[in-house]
Amino acid sequence: MNDQVLSREPDRQHRPAARPLPSRSGRVVSLTIMWLFLLVTALLTVFPLFMTLAGSLKTGAEMMTGGTLLPTKLQFVNYAEAWKQANFARYTWNSTFVSVMVTVGTLLVAAMAAYVVDRRQFFGKSLFVTTQASMMFISVGAIVLRPQFDLMVSLNLNTTLWGVILILISGHSSTFFMLLGFFKAIPRELDESAMVDGSGFVRTFFRIVLPLLAPGLGVAGLFAFRGAWNEYILPLVFTMTNPELQTLTVGLANLRFGSSAAMQIHLMMAGACLSILPMLLVYVVANKSFIQVTAGSVKG
Repeated sequence: MNDQVLSREPDRQHRPAARPLPSRSGRVVSLTIMWLFLLVTALLTVFPLFMTLAGSLKTGAEMMTGGTLLPTKLQFVNYAEAWKQANFARYTWNSTFVSVMVTVGTLLVAAMAAYVVDRRQFFGKSLFVTTQASMMFISVGAIVLRPQFDLMVSLNLNTTLWGVILILISGHSSTFFMLLGFFKAIPRELDESAMVDGSGFVRTFFRIVLPLLAPGLGVAGLFAFRGAWNEYILPLVFTMTNPELQTLTVGLANLRFGSSAAMQIHLMMAGACLSILPMLLVYVVANKSFIQVTAGSVKG
């Protein structure tokens, strides 16, 4: 009996001490720091939007002097003037057309590429994935504008918006990797069962796998739509000789100076507020996909 007690004493000596529970004051401090961080982040996010909204309701003189944070008198006429001068109806249609086509094309191309990479082994697979990844971290910027424009000229697409659409669809690396992660969560047994029942590779993709990817397509589609909607350089280059094809971002930049060469920042602010509305609508539509993705991750 004494031998057993003596043999247990070394075990008790080497046993690690239990971690002390955080005190009440420590939890209060950590929660306070967390909420302060969240509050500062929210203020930094909301403040530019607030300044844009306030500037859209000021006069041009108030914007130039910058003496007050809030407008002395609400100038809702700025929105009507911005709509008229920027040709909002035409430019909004052009932006919507480009954004929708880019979103659909990007999702289709990226989804097919991600499905093949995830489900098949082929020569050059590693090189393809490496090339896609390098395109996410290497920014060539304006260097490729001239080759891209020359390519669209050779295809007779430099006078239409289809040239801009094709170039934006080709930059789908981030969407490819986003959808690749969703494909990895879909069991391969579904493909095998479908092929046993006589379904081909393409039919399995469109009829079985793609509907299961709806939450991922909603999230990726929102980012693709936002990128196409906010694109400025490509539409500017391709519509220099055809102002009727300008998108909303290019039209808003033209509001900076009026016919008398006077700065119209207040009208730019009003136009910016109007241009945000379609993005908010798209977010409301795609919000269900975010909820499904979050719920699925919590459940898993």
